[in-house]
Amino acid sequence: MIIFKVRGKINYFAALVCIFIAEITGLLSSYFTRGSMRGFYSELAKPVFAPPTWLFAVVWPILYLLMGIASYRIWMMKRYDKRAKKALFYYGLQLFINFTWSIIFFGMNRIGLAIICIIILLGLIIITTKIFGRIDKVARNLMIPYIIWVAFATILNITIWCMNM
Repeated sequence: MIIFKVRGKINYFAALVCIFIAEITGLLSSYFTRGSMRGFYSELAKPVFAPPTWLFAVVWPILYLLMGIASYRIWMMKRYDKRAKKALFYYGLQLFINFTWSIIFFGMNRIGLAIICIIILLGLIIITTKIFGRIDKVARNLMIPYIIWVAFATILNITIWCMNM
């Protein structure tokens, strides 16, 4: 598969590890916030542009897969580009903040605090994507759907907070 070929090489084990790390982040955050979609979130006033709850379960695994592949491509470049270590640091940091946002919004039901968290998350994703892009254009492009979704989620988070104050 061409997307896994970096500088003529493929390391399927590294690819699986990178994808696993991203996907497990999503699984853990959904585990710690289970029930909130049917409870807390379903009771909130939401704007007309709020997606149906089932869509989150479709979109997030795809985004985590794309993030995992992007991080794999950067991992494969660390031997050739000294910026890869910094890029992976920012990637890990944004992944942690991603996990934290879910806990704050869904687990703790702190919508206002979640706004601060998601704005930080969006900034870190943009920084990560820019650094990825300097190393590997494919990795950068794989992160773009994530930026779009989190930008949308930021607007949704702010709107829900305003509607439920």
